Amino acid sequence: MNVKTTSLRLAAELADELAAVARADGMTISDVVREAVGKHIAERRGDPDFQERLKERMEETRAVMKRLAIGGP
Repeated sequence: MNVKTTSLRLAAELADELAAVARADGMTISDVVREAVGKHIAERRGDPDFQERLKERMEETRAVMKRLAIGGP
């Protein structure tokens, strides 16, 4: 598995709660965060409004990349 390290800034109270949840579930904080992020991404994939916004951003990015590649306006 290819792994990337990401920093996460949380309010102290939320970080304490996250640590307590991880301990109670017998998981690491990283495992809890990975699970939560995975669930969030799966939820977004199933959201038609999100999918539409994603397509719009992809088109915007494609247009910029095309201008950069061909040097156009």
